[in-house]
Parts: sequence; C-alpha cells; structure tokens
Amino acid sequence: MKGSAVVEKVIAEIERYVKKEMGEDPTGHDWHHVDRVRKNALLFADGEAAGDRNIIEMAALLHDIPDEKLNKSAEAGRKKLDEFLDRLGLEHTTKQKINEIVYSISFKGGNGAELPSIEAKIVQDADRLDAIGAIGIARAFAYGGKKGQQIHAPNLGIRENMTLDEYRNGKSSSINHFYEKLLKLKGLMNTETAIKMAEERQLFMEAFLTQFEREWDCLL
Repeated sequence: MKGSAVVEKVIAEIERYVKKEMGEDPTGHDWHHVDRVRKNALLFADGEAAGDRNIIEMAALLHDIPDEKLNKSAEAGRKKLDEFLDRLGLEHTTKQKINEIVYSISFKGGNGAELPSIEAKIVQDADRLDAIGAIGIARAFAYGGKKGQQIHAPNLGIRENMTLDEYRNGKSSSINHFYEKLLKLKGLMNTETAIKMAEERQLFMEAFLTQFEREWDCLL
C-alpha cells in the first residue's frame, strides 16, 4: 500500500462513511459495534503478530456495509461497497483483499468455509467476539426486537444445520438465537488471542441463560 499518511487519510474517510451509513443503527450494527470490531481486530493482529494491519483495519470498518440484512438485498449491499471502494481509489490488490475478507466472514447459518487469509480470520474473530458476552446479549435482544421476534418461545425447537434462507428468514426467538449461534462462536474462533478473550464472555452468557430460565419458570 501507499505511505502511512495516505493510509491514515483513507481510513479517516472510511470512518466518516461508516458513521454516516450505520451510526445509529438500532439492530446492534451501529458505529460502536464497528469500532469495537476494528479495535479488537487490531488487538488480535498484535497478539498473533500476524496480518497486514492496514487491510485488517479497513476490512473491519467495512465488514457490515454490504450485509444483506442491513440492505434491501445482497446485490444492493454489494453495489454499495463496490461504489465506495471505487471512490477511495485503492489499488486493485487492496480492494480484492478487503472484498475477500468482507464476503468470507459471515456466520450464514453456521456453514463455515475455509477463510482465505489470516486477515480474514482475525476480522471474523473480532466480529464474533462482539456477538458474545454482555454486549452480545444486548445486541441479540436489540436485533430480535427489530426483527419482530419473541424474547422466548419455548414451543419453538432449536434449529440445527440451517440453510442460509432458514437462518435469515426462519422463525426463531432471541433466546433460541443463543443456542443456534452465539454459544457456538467460542468454538469457532480462529486465533488463540480471541479464544482466550471469548472464555469469560462464554461463561457470562451461560450464567445469564441459567438465570433467565429460573426467572421464566418462576423458580425460587
């Protein structure tokens, strides 16, 4: 990539764009989420002593821009990211690396695929870390409410081995989301740094769910 001053300018422009597009998103995908993903991704890069920090930072900042659940369609999201990357005037290889990361890290019903680079593994870990623990709990209920899901629906079974369409559009509840996705994420982390950070958050979610069930069942 080009000199550090140019990179800083590009990153500042990306920040402004993401704040404008996602700054007050009510589903847990707001600017604060993006900034936490960026910060944790850079922590993981340092912890693993691996990856291109500039690519990691830019991809982390842009990782939710084309997400189909935040756009009218997957195609609309892809067009949005493509047009913005074109405006940045990045080198072709840089754009290619960012796209590889952004389009490879999604959970998509749990159907994992081999990631193309250590940078993708790091950004995926940072995104997944923000989906668990105390913040993950808050985000799960924010997204569930926005989507019109019940907090808890004991009659709904836990879905396993979902297709992408089932994951995106099937009927579920916010509590089921923990069992269908969030509790699985610790075991899907790629880097040792992320695995260590995920341990405490996993325990916090498990304790929350235990307490939730006690209160739901009106137990002393």
